[in-house]
Amino acid sequence: MEVRYEDNHVIIVEKSCSEIVQGDKTGDTPLSEMVKQYIKEAYAKPGEVFLGVVHRLDRPVSGLVVFARTSKALARLNRMFQEGQVHKTYRAMVKNQPPKEEDELVNWLVRNEKQNKSYAYDHEVPNSKKAILHYRVLEKLDNYYLLEIDLKTGRHHQIRCQLAKMGCPIKGDLKYGAKRSNPDGGISLQAYSIDFVHPVSKKDIFVTAEGKLY
Repeated sequence: MEVRYEDNHVIIVEKSCSEIVQGDKTGDTPLSEMVKQYIKEAYAKPGEVFLGVVHRLDRPVSGLVVFARTSKALARLNRMFQEGQVHKTYRAMVKNQPPKEEDELVNWLVRNEKQNKSYAYDHEVPNSKKAILHYRVLEKLDNYYLLEIDLKTGRHHQIRCQLAKMGCPIKGDLKYGAKRSNPDGGISLQAYSIDFVHPVSKKDIFVTAEGKLY
C-alpha cells in the first residue's frame, strides 16, 4: 500500500494486486484496515479511526482507491460516485490486437453470482445491465497492447468482461480467457488515474498510479 494523496477528509492509496479493499471470507487483512492503522500511527490518533469505503477494486486489480476520512466527505463522495462526477481511467495489457485503435464498446452484462463472473451480450437479455466503455491503444509492446480505458458505467467485472468479449482478454485473467496466469497471481489491469473536485475544499484533485503494469 502506497499513499498517493491525503488531507483531513480524503486519502487515496495505491493497492497491489494481492490486496482486498474490504474484508471477505478469506479472512485476509483488508486494505481498509491497513489504511486505518496507517492513520492511527501517522497522526497518533487515540481510539477508533473513522474510514469510509467509497468504491472498490477487484482483488487481482492494482491501482488507486479513494477512502473518506470524515462522514461529511463520505456522504459527498458517495453521491459524486453515483452521479458520475468522479472520472477514473484504467490501463490494461492485452495479448491480442484490438479491432480498432480506439472505440466505444456497448454490451449488456449478466452477472452470475455463483461463478463470480459476468457474461457479455450484444443485445439486451433478461437480467442484463447496459455496459459502456471507451478504449484506445496507447502502445504496442513486444507481445502485448497497452490500452487506456474510460468507464462510462460501473458494472461487475465490466472491463474484464467487455475486453474478453472483444477478443482481447486481459493478461493473466484466466477467468476471462487468458492462456496463463501472471507470476504474482494478479491481472494486468490498473486503476491508473482519478480526477474529481474535492468534496469539501472544492479544489481539483488529480492523482495517477506510480506502480508498473506487467
